[in-house]
Amino acid sequence: MSTSTLGGHVDTIPSSNADGRRHRRLHSDELKADAVAACMQPGVSMAAVAMSRGINANLLRRWVRLAESQPEQVPSAKRTAPIAAAPASPPAFMALQLPAPTPGACGDIRIELRRGATAISMTWPTDAASECAAWMRELLR
Repeated sequence: MSTSTLGGHVDTIPSSNADGRRHRRLHSDELKADAVAACMQPGVSMAAVAMSRGINANLLRRWVRLAESQPEQVPSAKRTAPIAAAPASPPAFMALQLPAPTPGACGDIRIELRRGATAISMTWPTDAASECAAWMRELLR
């Protein structure tokens, strides 16, 4: 059916009312809590959460703002005294004994450069790392 048949109006919300009037939708507390909790996860779009639950994103934003402004309402029977955390000791430096490097067993520095059909492969001893760095600086100028 085209929009011209409907007088330019497209109804995207299914109407289940017999009298044709729109009524305010009521949402359960469970739905609200579930939607707000889904929004609190990192990297989740609030609009995507709203669309997946069939609600308006502005309504969901209002629920999130309301949830953030209201402190957790815990019944008085479940309230407990705050537990004092033990003072954390600062991290200490721990020295580790590493084995001495043996000459020639350290390996080599391998560099492979490709530009078009040309490929260059270089191998430098790790003892000459500073010379390798100087060569790379000159090459990349």
